[in-house]
Amino acid sequence: MNGGHGQRGGRDRDAAGRPRNARPRDELGRPLPYGAPGVEGMPDDLVLPPDESLNEAQRLLDTGRPFHAHEVLESAWKAAPDSERELWRALAQLAVGLTHARRGNPVGTVRLLQRAAHRLERYLSQPPHGVDVAGLITWARALAQRVEQDGLAAVPVQELTCRLRSAMP
Repeated sequence: MNGGHGQRGGRDRDAAGRPRNARPRDELGRPLPYGAPGVEGMPDDLVLPPDESLNEAQRLLDTGRPFHAHEVLESAWKAAPDSERELWRALAQLAVGLTHARRGNPVGTVRLLQRAAHRLERYLSQPPHGVDVAGLITWARALAQRVEQDGLAAVPVQELTCRLRSAMP
C-alpha cells in the first residue's frame, strides 16, 4: 500500500524505499500534521566540508534551531574519517541536548550534554578544525549540572546555545 506521502506500510519512504519522514517539522524538529506549514530542514544528502559544517551548524544554533544544527553535524559525522567520527558525534549530541532543552525535556538535556562532553575528551590535546573542545566540555557540564540542580525554567532561552569554535583573534 502506497499513500500519497510516499508511505508504504504506514511509513514515509523516499523513491529508493529508504525510510524518510515527509511530514513538515517545526523549528525544533517536531513533526507537524501533513499539509501544515513547517520550517525548511536540511537535505538528507547534505555533505559539507568540515569548516562549512561548523559554520552552518553555528548559524543554526545562533538562530535557535539546534535540531537543524544536529542534522548538519550528523551529516558531517557520517562523512568524517574514523579519527574524527566521535568529535562530530559529540557535536551532534550537544545540538540534540539543546533541542531537548528547548523542548522542555531536562532528562534528555542532561544525558546528551554529559555524553557529548565525555566523547569530546579524546580531542582535548589536538582539537580538529578549531573546535573549542575544552570550552564545549566545560559549557556542557556546567549546563547539565545547572539543569539538574535548578531545572530548565532557571535557564534563560538565550543561554541555550554554545560556541563550537574559539573566537578568532
